[in-house]
Amino acid sequence: MTLGPLIIVSGPAGSGKSTLIRRALGVFGPRLRHSVSATTRAPRPGEVDGTHYHFWTRERFESAIEAGEFLEWARVHEVDLYGTPRDEVGPFRARGIGVILDVDVQGAEQLRRTCPDAVSVFLVTPEGAYEARLRARGTETEEAIRRRVQTARVELARANEFDYRLLNDDMDRAAAELCELIRRQFDPVSTEGGQRCSRN
Repeated sequence: MTLGPLIIVSGPAGSGKSTLIRRALGVFGPRLRHSVSATTRAPRPGEVDGTHYHFWTRERFESAIEAGEFLEWARVHEVDLYGTPRDEVGPFRARGIGVILDVDVQGAEQLRRTCPDAVSVFLVTPEGAYEARLRARGTETEEAIRRRVQTARVELARANEFDYRLLNDDMDRAAAELCELIRRQFDPVSTEGGQRCSRN
C-alpha cells in the first residue's frame, strides 16, 4: 500500500495553525489524522491530555528522547519541550492514512530530514496579526506574549525553508487553499491550488 502523505504545518504562535488543521480534518475525515504532539508545558484551560497534546513530565519526555521514540523534538520559546512520537505517524501512514503535524521550525527541519517525502507549509499573516491574536486568546501572560513575538521573528526568517508559504489573512480562503494542497498529496494529478499558497 502507498504511504499516506505527511503534511507539516508550521508558523508563529497566532498564525492560525490549529484552526486551519481542524478545517482540513473536517474536510478529509478518516483519510487524514492530526498527529498529537507530546509536550512538557502545562495544559491551557480546556485542553485535554491525549487530544490536544500528550502532557508529559520532563522526566518522561527526556526518557523518550533517550529511547529514540521521537521523529522530532525541540525546545520551544527557550522553556518547554515538544516532540512528535513515532507511533503517532508511522503506523497510520503505513495504512495509507495522511498525517498532518503542527510543529515549530526546529521540528519541521528535523522532519524534512527523517521524512524526506513530507510536504511542508509555513503560515504567514499580515504584520501585527500575530501579537493581536495572542492577546485575543486571553490565555497568555504579558511575558509569554513577548517571548512568543520574539520567537515569531526568528521563525519568519526561516519561512523560505518550507515547500509552501500560505498567507492566512482570510481564514476561509486559507483553509480552502490548505485543503487543495493536501488533496494534491493524495491525488498528485489534481489541479493546482490558489496563487496565494506560493511554492518556494
